[in-house]
Amino acid sequence: AGADKVLDFLQWADEVKTEVVTLWLLSTDNLSREPEEINELLEIIRQLVGHLVESGNYRVKIVGDMTQLSPEFVEDVELEAQKTSGLSDAMQVNIAVGYGGRQELVDAVRGVLKDAADEGRSIEDVAATLSVDDITEHLYTRGQPDPELIIRTSGEQRLSGFLLWQSAHSEYYFCETFWPDFRKVDFLRALRSFSQRERRLGK
Repeated sequence: AGADKVLDFLQWADEVKTEVVTLWLLSTDNLSREPEEINELLEIIRQLVGHLVESGNYRVKIVGDMTQLSPEFVEDVELEAQKTSGLSDAMQVNIAVGYGGRQELVDAVRGVLKDAADEGRSIEDVAATLSVDDITEHLYTRGQPDPELIIRTSGEQRLSGFLLWQSAHSEYYFCETFWPDFRKVDFLRALRSFSQRERRLGK
């Protein structure tokens, strides 16, 4: 039911000219569930990615810690996503699977250190010159704008680690509705709430 709702939601988002959507389908914490449940969820995600690619309407990117997922799954979804790389004018859809905000930051720092090592730079040099841009350029979503609006369904009022770095200046909208029951009117209410806010962007 949740996967079916994704297809509806992306259509609504496309209607209002949304440029980038990130959907969190499986967290790193979720990976501690029973293997049978995880395998079932991964198969649903695999099928969803296939539907998105077949539609030809979206530029798909898989984001998350791929080392925690089965190699077969990773190969399948990444090959599918690569088929959409040429759709430069299409909506960018990030599928966050095996994703955790803290893990993303760890991986970003590792990327910075690895690049520095490849360039023959010392740890002291990296520490002295490390910048916000260095981290940003090594995130799973590098090259993409930070989210303007984050919608949290199911009545939960916590971040749960979603896009920790990128959401520094994002607006949040909390909705009591569970994701499978999320309606177009709920989406439009979130957009209306967002449009009525004064975004200071930290200033």
